[in-house]
Amino acid sequence: MIPRFQVYLFDIDGTLLDSAQDICGAIQQVLDTKDCGPVTFEFLKGYIGLHLIEVFGDVLPHYSPAQIDELVQEYRALYPARGHKLTKVYPGVVETLPVLGGRKSTASTKGTTGSRAILQQFGLLPHFDHVQGTDGFPCKPAPDVILNALAALGAQPEDCLMIGDAPSDMIAGKRAGVKTCAVRYGYGKEAELAQHRPDYWVADLRELI
Repeated sequence: MIPRFQVYLFDIDGTLLDSAQDICGAIQQVLDTKDCGPVTFEFLKGYIGLHLIEVFGDVLPHYSPAQIDELVQEYRALYPARGHKLTKVYPGVVETLPVLGGRKSTASTKGTTGSRAILQQFGLLPHFDHVQGTDGFPCKPAPDVILNALAALGAQPEDCLMIGDAPSDMIAGKRAGVKTCAVRYGYGKEAELAQHRPDYWVADLRELI
């Protein structure tokens, strides 16, 4: 059984929202104009939760940092323009957030503005006390987004549970000194998640209640 926590931090993509089709679709739109050969959906999905520099740098290793940055900017224009039409809320999320005790924040690789917008679109924003994205500081697996969320809430690491679907969520949580909970339904591979020894596992967010 998972104990009660005073603060719950949620990853967004792969944890609250099944957004892979839109994220990977926007990345593919960028890559379609470049000479990089075919790139599969499954390959791109493995990068969700990491900085876009990672995927573009691996697919186009001969690109300079300035060229990679241009690709990132292209993506940031294309992704919201898709309107999140292929994105869905995972089962159990809508049922869990309103009744889960404690304060809630996000800890996402998305920027804060984009995080708020997508939570608003899918009716989840009212359930959060704070929204924290990655704004000008290192993204997960660095602990910065978690530490910024805790600072905004005036909370201590020992009072917090980080919930996510990727190894980067688990590593960031450990580095921040918080307990971690891995979801079994997201984009991370269970064997890779297990290597980082999450404190808890759930197959559905309702198990947090």
